[in-house]
Parts: sequence; C-alpha cells; structure tokens
Amino acid sequence: MDIGTFNFGLAGIGLAVVYTLGFLSAVDAVMKTRTPQGTTAWVFALATVPLVAIPLYFILGRSRFDDYVDALRTFDNEIADGLEQASHGALKAFLAPHGTAEGREVGEMQAFDQMATVPFTTGNQIELLVDGDDTFDALFAGIDAAERYVLAQFYIIHDDQIGRTFKERLIAAARRGVEVRLMYDTVGSIKLPRSYRRELDAAGVTVCPFSGPRSWLKKLRLNFRNHRKIVVCDGRVAFAGGLNVGDEYLGRDETIGNWRDTHLRVHGPIVQGLQLSFCRDWFYGTREEIDGLQWEPTASEEADQTALVLASGPADEIETCGLLYAHVIESAEQRIWIATPYFVPDGRVLGALQLAALRGVDVRILMPRTSDSIFFKYVPYAYLPDVARTGVRVFLYEDGFMHQKVAVVDRDFAAVGTANFDNRSFRLNFEATVVAHDEGVCDDVARMLERDLASCTEIGLKDIEGKSFAFRFAANATRMLAPVL
Repeated sequence: MDIGTFNFGLAGIGLAVVYTLGFLSAVDAVMKTRTPQGTTAWVFALATVPLVAIPLYFILGRSRFDDYVDALRTFDNEIADGLEQASHGALKAFLAPHGTAEGREVGEMQAFDQMATVPFTTGNQIELLVDGDDTFDALFAGIDAAERYVLAQFYIIHDDQIGRTFKERLIAAARRGVEVRLMYDTVGSIKLPRSYRRELDAAGVTVCPFSGPRSWLKKLRLNFRNHRKIVVCDGRVAFAGGLNVGDEYLGRDETIGNWRDTHLRVHGPIVQGLQLSFCRDWFYGTREEIDGLQWEPTASEEADQTALVLASGPADEIETCGLLYAHVIESAEQRIWIATPYFVPDGRVLGALQLAALRGVDVRILMPRTSDSIFFKYVPYAYLPDVARTGVRVFLYEDGFMHQKVAVVDRDFAAVGTANFDNRSFRLNFEATVVAHDEGVCDDVARMLERDLASCTEIGLKDIEGKSFAFRFAANATRMLAPVL
C-alpha cells in the first residue's frame, strides 16, 4: 500500500468519525434543545458542517446544565431535612396565606409559589436603591455592619476604583473575624486579574469562580453564565438587583456616560431565599456546604411586605424565567411596564405582550437608546413593528445607558432583579428576581419608572419605516440571531 492510499484511507475514517459525531450531537440537540428554532438550526449545522458545528454546539448549544442539576440533587438531598424543618417551623409563620387573596389573584400567587423554591412570605421590607451611589453606599454599610458572615456573588467584578473599594471592604470584614465568601462568574469577570483574588485569599476571604474545580473541557461551556448579583449579611439583610461591581455602574465610563440601574436592599424572610440561591451556587462551585448560617427568618420591624425570590436558570425543569415574564404579562389588568436593557422576547412572551395591549392594558417597554454593545443598537427597532401595531408603547431612555431589569403589574406585583428580557436570561443564565406582592412597593416602582419615562422618547412605526434599508436589514437580522443572543 502506498502512502497516498494510506492517507486517503485515514482521511475517510476521520471523515466518517466526524459525521458520526455530528449525527450523535444532532440527536442530542433534538432531545435537549428547548426551542424548535434552536433545534432546527443546530441539526442543520451538525449535519452539514460537523467539523465546525460540533465544538460550537458543545460550547454554545446545550440549553440544560446537567452538571449543575447533579450538584443540586446532591445539595437538596443533604439539606432536605433542614428545609423541611424550616418550612414547617420558623418559616411557616411567615408564609403568605392565599386565603386573603381574591379572585384570579389566588391562582397568580400559586403560580409564583410553584416556580420558586421558597414561596411568598410576609414580614419583609423592600427598599429601592436607585443607581450606583445609593446602591454601593448601602451595600458597603451592610458589609461593614456584618458580624458573622458575608456571602457575595457577582457576574462582573472589575479591578477598578469601586472594585478595589469592594475588595477592601471584604478584607476589612474578614480581618475583624467575619466569615466572607465571594463567588464570581468566569466569563463575566474574565478581565479580573489573579492578583485581585490573591489579595482576598491572603486576607482570609474564601473566593470561588462559579465554574469551580472543573476540567478544562467542562469550563468551555461558556453559554451557561451566572448572572446573579447577591450579597447576604448575617442572614438578616440582603442586596440583589442589576448592578455589578465596576466603575461604569457609577457612570464613570466616558464612552457610556450616565448609568441608570436599580438594586434592592431587603430585610425579612426573603433574605433566606437569596441565601439559599447563593448556597446552591456555592455547592456547585465547591461541593461544600456552608455551616453556621442564619436560617431562622426574622421579620422586619418597619414593614410587612409580601415577597419571594425567583432563582432561575438552565438547570430548571421548566423555563422559570420566561414563565415569570409570561405570567406577569398575562396577569395584568390595567398596566404592565417593563424596563430592560435588551428587548429580545421569544414568541410566547411577545404574544402575551400583544394580547395584553389588545385587551386594553397599558403596556410600556422602556429601553436605552444608547447601548453598551453596538449590536444592540438595533434591538429597539427589531420588534417594534410587531408590538406597535397592537398598541404596545415603546420608549427609549435618553439620559445615558439604562441597565435596570424591572417590571410592575397593576398595583399587584413588582419585579426587580438580574433577568433581561431576552433568550439568554429566559433559558441560559442563572438569574435572581425579587417579586413583591405589595401595593406600596408597586407604587414606589411605578413612581421610579415615571421619572425614567420623563427622560424617554416614545418611538412608533414611523421611526422604523423612516430608517434606511441597511438599518432595517440589521434590525431584522437581530431577530434572526435572537436564539443565540
């Protein structure tokens, strides 16, 4: 056998192996990809160009995080008794009774309860923190006041002015004997230097990336990102919302300018919901349970608000985040106002918005005109024809970049958290949303959004029809790429 024939034979075997792997990956895509559009796209790519598609599918294509599911199963089994005791012990006193609800409100609360790990509780105090200065002032005060432990988790941490201040506060807490744990996402915080972590380690802060001690192959699964921003201090006070740790969140980035965002400071039983979300993520990253945490809830002395935490992600058996938005939209009777930096809805949620507007609900979508990504400059116009024709009103925020993720439904429900209005948050990211069932919180959120609307310009069909062909083409291309955004 000559060398040419031998090489040709090897090439044939290699090609057969590649197409076999492509076929097996396509079968996996059919079984596990959550949307018909995503399934069709991946099957076509894996069948026609497997050499390119196979590594991309492994990195980007999976929509269910099986490793996290396995870790969660172990974690839940190990703490099941503790959760059961909490549900029937101290926590039981704070469970919100559905008997006080009326009409369809009973079913609405039940749906939220079914989606959440810990149901609606009373005895909470929820305080809006508007923009970076208020948020970091409150956050640092909480860390400084901590006596037993601090649990901190962010998607993005930068080694800049506010990032170094954050590090110094954590180190100061550790040095006075507080047990401090910090978790960050490896994709979001990819620019964080090793020296930042080394300083924290040296001071006694326990630091763990969300990916944990996994093999390099599993760390290539870049599609699953932990987008949560949670800080818990002593199990008594917690913070959650849209802000990461970076100077841009204080409006210090000259290219972006003013940064509009919303965070929360919460007291009461809802803190245990945020703490549980952190502990699950920490267990995935470390396979370590955290001992000595405060699990007995304490009611706020200043308010009695009903709320829950909806922690969603690709390990969920159902698409919790997408269902959250669909549920609040379908629940609306008078108004549904949504503020989001990225408006890329799937068909289910888009249809819910259209139907809400058609039945006379005041539906408003607030988005930034300025974006932190050149790609997303077209997003406000991508879905404009569909929503505008049914009466949905679209507003562009003009005073810098708006990053908040907020919704208010009538005077019934208000949601503040980390979830964007897009496919990534609906299906791929780990998110945390605080849902309040309280007229006072709804009024506070509505007043905040009214102030934002004063800095907005409303756009309609004429605004997209007057654009150039190239612009309209780019806007439609945004829709085509929606499943991977």
